[in-house]
Amino acid sequence: MSSTASRPATRTRKKKKDELSTDLYEQPGHLIRRAHQIAVSMFHTVLGPDITPVQYGAMRILQDHPDIDQVTLARYCALDNSTTATLAVRLEEKGWIERITPPEDKRVRLLRLSETGASLLESLVPSVHELHKRMMQTLSEDEQETFLALLAKFVHINNEKSRAPLRRGDPD
Repeated sequence: MSSTASRPATRTRKKKKDELSTDLYEQPGHLIRRAHQIAVSMFHTVLGPDITPVQYGAMRILQDHPDIDQVTLARYCALDNSTTATLAVRLEEKGWIERITPPEDKRVRLLRLSETGASLLESLVPSVHELHKRMMQTLSEDEQETFLALLAKFVHINNEKSRAPLRRGDPD
Protein backbone atom coordinates (compact mmCIF):
# COMPACT_ATOMS: atom_id res chain seq x y z
CA MET A 1 0.00 0.00 0.00
CA SER A 2 1.41 3.38 -0.93
CA SER A 3 1.72 6.19 1.56
CA THR A 4 -0.96 8.14 -0.30
CA ALA A 5 -3.40 5.26 0.16
CA SER A 6 -2.81 5.12 3.89
CA ARG A 7 -2.73 8.86 4.49
CA PRO A 8 -5.01 11.48 2.91
CA ALA A 9 -3.25 14.12 0.88
CA THR A 10 -2.65 17.33 2.80
CA ARG A 11 -1.03 20.58 1.92
CA THR A 12 2.35 20.69 3.47
CA ARG A 13 4.68 23.56 3.99
CA LYS A 14 8.15 23.48 5.35
CA LYS A 15 7.98 24.10 9.08
CA LYS A 16 10.60 25.44 11.37
CA LYS A 17 12.38 22.97 13.63
CA ASP A 18 10.61 24.18 16.81
CA GLU A 19 7.18 24.65 15.18
CA LEU A 20 4.50 22.09 16.05
CA SER A 21 2.56 20.61 13.18
CA THR A 22 -1.14 21.28 12.80
CA ASP A 23 -1.44 18.40 10.32
CA LEU A 24 -4.00 16.00 11.80
CA TYR A 25 -1.98 13.03 10.60
CA GLU A 26 1.02 14.16 12.64
CA GLN A 27 -0.93 14.76 15.87
CA PRO A 28 -0.07 12.30 18.67
CA GLY A 29 -3.69 12.04 19.82
CA HIS A 30 -4.90 11.17 16.33
CA LEU A 31 -2.12 8.62 15.85
CA ILE A 32 -2.87 7.02 19.24
CA ARG A 33 -6.59 6.84 18.38
CA ARG A 34 -5.78 5.24 15.02
CA ALA A 35 -3.37 2.80 16.67
CA HIS A 36 -6.16 1.83 19.08
CA GLN A 37 -8.60 1.31 16.18
CA ILE A 38 -6.07 -0.86 14.39
CA ALA A 39 -5.25 -2.86 17.54
CA VAL A 40 -8.95 -3.55 18.25
CA SER A 41 -9.56 -4.56 14.64
CA MET A 42 -6.58 -6.92 14.72
CA PHE A 43 -7.77 -8.32 18.07
CA HIS A 44 -11.16 -9.23 16.58
CA THR A 45 -9.60 -10.59 13.39
CA VAL A 46 -7.38 -12.97 15.36
CA LEU A 47 -9.51 -13.77 18.43
CA GLY A 48 -12.96 -13.41 16.89
CA PRO A 49 -15.99 -11.30 17.74
CA ASP A 50 -17.09 -13.09 20.92
CA ILE A 51 -14.64 -11.44 23.31
CA THR A 52 -13.51 -7.82 23.44
CA PRO A 53 -10.04 -6.56 24.37
CA VAL A 54 -11.45 -5.11 27.61
CA GLN A 55 -13.15 -8.40 28.51
CA TYR A 56 -9.95 -10.30 27.79
CA GLY A 57 -7.93 -7.86 29.93
CA ALA A 58 -10.34 -8.13 32.85
CA MET A 59 -10.29 -11.91 32.68
CA ARG A 60 -6.47 -11.93 32.64
CA ILE A 61 -6.50 -9.77 35.78
CA LEU A 62 -8.95 -12.18 37.44
CA GLN A 63 -6.75 -15.10 36.44
CA ASP A 64 -3.85 -13.50 38.33
CA HIS A 65 -5.97 -12.01 41.15
CA PRO A 66 -8.97 -14.22 41.91
CA ASP A 67 -11.60 -13.09 44.41
CA ILE A 68 -11.07 -9.34 44.07
CA ASP A 69 -13.96 -6.91 44.22
CA GLN A 70 -15.21 -4.84 41.29
CA VAL A 71 -13.54 -1.64 42.53
CA THR A 72 -10.16 -3.38 42.65
CA LEU A 73 -10.73 -4.87 39.20
CA ALA A 74 -11.54 -1.37 37.92
CA ARG A 75 -8.27 -0.05 39.35
CA TYR A 76 -6.22 -2.91 37.92
CA CYS A 77 -7.81 -2.50 34.46
CA ALA A 78 -7.81 1.34 34.51
CA LEU A 79 -11.59 1.45 34.05
CA ASP A 80 -14.19 3.51 35.87
CA ASN A 81 -16.41 1.72 38.39
CA SER A 82 -19.63 1.89 36.35
CA THR A 83 -17.94 0.45 33.25
CA THR A 84 -16.47 -2.33 35.38
CA ALA A 85 -19.88 -3.12 36.90
CA THR A 86 -21.39 -3.46 33.41
CA LEU A 87 -18.39 -5.51 32.29
CA ALA A 88 -18.78 -7.88 35.25
CA VAL A 89 -22.48 -8.39 34.48
CA ARG A 90 -21.69 -9.21 30.83
CA LEU A 91 -18.88 -11.61 31.76
CA GLU A 92 -21.17 -13.33 34.26
CA GLU A 93 -23.97 -13.58 31.65
CA LYS A 94 -21.51 -15.28 29.28
CA GLY A 95 -20.59 -17.71 32.05
CA TRP A 96 -16.96 -16.59 32.09
CA ILE A 97 -16.84 -15.25 35.65
CA GLU A 98 -18.64 -15.79 38.93
CA ARG A 99 -19.68 -12.96 41.21
CA ILE A 100 -19.74 -14.10 44.83
CA THR A 101 -21.21 -12.26 47.80
CA PRO A 102 -19.13 -13.07 50.89
CA PRO A 103 -21.22 -13.80 54.00
CA GLU A 104 -19.30 -11.22 56.07
CA ASP A 105 -20.21 -8.29 53.77
CA LYS A 106 -23.33 -8.49 51.63
CA ARG A 107 -22.45 -5.20 49.87
CA VAL A 108 -19.32 -6.62 48.23
CA ARG A 109 -19.20 -8.74 45.08
CA LEU A 110 -16.01 -10.76 44.68
CA LEU A 111 -15.09 -11.81 41.17
CA ARG A 112 -13.37 -14.94 39.93
CA LEU A 113 -13.06 -16.82 36.68
CA SER A 114 -15.51 -19.66 36.18
CA GLU A 115 -14.22 -22.98 34.87
CA THR A 116 -15.55 -21.95 31.46
CA GLY A 117 -13.72 -18.62 31.65
CA ALA A 118 -10.46 -20.25 32.72
CA SER A 119 -10.75 -22.75 29.85
CA LEU A 120 -11.49 -19.94 27.41
CA LEU A 121 -8.40 -17.99 28.49
CA GLU A 122 -6.25 -21.10 28.14
CA SER A 123 -7.60 -21.70 24.64
CA LEU A 124 -6.85 -18.09 23.62
CA VAL A 125 -3.12 -18.20 24.48
CA PRO A 126 -1.97 -19.24 20.96
CA SER A 127 -4.21 -16.58 19.40
CA VAL A 128 -2.88 -13.90 21.74
CA HIS A 129 0.67 -14.83 20.75
CA GLU A 130 -0.35 -14.65 17.09
CA LEU A 131 -1.96 -11.25 17.67
CA HIS A 132 1.20 -9.90 19.28
CA LYS A 133 3.26 -11.23 16.38
CA ARG A 134 0.97 -9.64 13.78
CA MET A 135 0.90 -6.31 15.56
CA MET A 136 4.67 -6.08 15.73
CA GLN A 137 5.74 -7.87 12.53
CA THR A 138 6.24 -4.71 10.48
CA LEU A 139 8.81 -3.41 12.96
CA SER A 140 12.37 -4.63 13.38
CA GLU A 141 13.30 -6.17 16.75
CA ASP A 142 14.96 -2.92 17.80
CA GLU A 143 11.93 -0.91 16.69
CA GLN A 144 9.60 -3.26 18.59
CA GLU A 145 11.63 -2.82 21.76
CA THR A 146 11.77 0.96 21.32
CA PHE A 147 8.07 1.21 20.44
CA LEU A 148 6.96 -0.77 23.50
CA ALA A 149 9.38 1.08 25.79
CA LEU A 150 8.17 4.49 24.59
CA LEU A 151 4.53 3.45 24.75
CA ALA A 152 4.97 2.14 28.31
CA LYS A 153 6.81 5.32 29.29
CA PHE A 154 4.07 7.53 27.82
CA VAL A 155 1.34 5.58 29.62
CA HIS A 156 3.25 5.52 32.93
CA ILE A 157 4.11 9.23 32.91
CA ASN A 158 0.56 10.25 31.96
CA ASN A 159 -1.34 7.69 34.07
CA GLU A 160 -2.69 10.26 36.55
CA LYS A 161 -4.15 12.35 33.72
CA SER A 162 -6.52 9.52 32.86
CA ARG A 163 -10.18 9.54 33.83
CA ALA A 164 -9.52 6.12 35.40
CA PRO A 165 -5.84 5.82 36.36
CA LEU A 166 -4.29 2.38 36.53
CA ARG A 167 -3.69 1.14 40.07
CA ARG A 168 -1.55 -1.99 40.24
CA GLY A 169 -0.68 -4.15 43.20
CA ASP A 170 -2.42 -4.66 46.49
CA PRO A 171 -5.39 -2.35 47.11
CA ASP A 172 -4.36 -1.61 50.70
